[in-house]
Amino acid sequence: MFGNRVLKGVFLVGLGATSYGMLATFVKLAYKENFTTAEVTTAQFVLGIIGVLIINSFQRVKNNNTAIKASKKNIFQLMLAGTSLGMTSVFYYLCVRYIDVSIAIVLLMQTVWMGVLLEMILDKKLPSIQKIIAVVIVLIGTILATNLLKNEIELDWRGLFWGILAAASFTTTMFTANRVSLGISSAQRSLYMLLGGAVIVFIFALITQNTPFNFDIFLKWGIILALFGTIIPPMLLNAGFPYTGIGLGSIVSSLELPVSVLMAYFLLSEKVNALQWFGIVLIILAIIIMNLNFKKKK
Repeated sequence: MFGNRVLKGVFLVGLGATSYGMLATFVKLAYKENFTTAEVTTAQFVLGIIGVLIINSFQRVKNNNTAIKASKKNIFQLMLAGTSLGMTSVFYYLCVRYIDVSIAIVLLMQTVWMGVLLEMILDKKLPSIQKIIAVVIVLIGTILATNLLKNEIELDWRGLFWGILAAASFTTTMFTANRVSLGISSAQRSLYMLLGGAVIVFIFALITQNTPFNFDIFLKWGIILALFGTIIPPMLLNAGFPYTGIGLGSIVSSLELPVSVLMAYFLLSEKVNALQWFGIVLIILAIIIMNLNFKKKK
């Protein structure tokens, strides 16, 4: 049986992944009110940074300023790593502008095979048979989940392009987040990564926003996007992963996929057929296969 600590970790990671899964649907609803990608991402990051600053302040008071403070090197490394976080948001939100949320989340899940590929390049060794099988299953699941076989859905090439770029930048974010400045608190790490991401978001907004900025986004959708995109998920995932470990945590975090599809189904009335659901199940199965330890204990 799982211990209480592991159950606590599963609950925290599951809740964090569920929050992430809701995000794209809220973005799509904001688009229906004619808000731009620049407005959506700017509101999310500005309010997200304010929220994480408040959390950091509470933690400092609680710990009587005894927590390890980030050095200039830590801050630089985390902000640099955070640029990929900003790119992920921009690319993913551009993706859902052109294609259904239920397809966009499947494209984002290409991080499974991209992660294996990046690991192979960085470690300079071939992936295990277990990971190769998982990658093949993901690719089969993707073909089914995007309904490419029946060709019933017209996939805008712009959505596919931005979706693949979002997956690539998200892969980079996951790798850097698990390797950079691990000695400081998760709240500090989240803050500096958000600041790095905000630089990318603000540059994107300055380049693309060709109409007067609609500040209504901050009140209408900004708070929701900040909570479900930049405040709740990172805090919960960072708190839960130490209890679950990377393997179990990755399996539980795959909840993001069905939650995102279900949200799109109920709130956006997106059609998802049985073959697509089977493809989604295959992708989750691949994540499980890749993270389970099949070695026999002596």
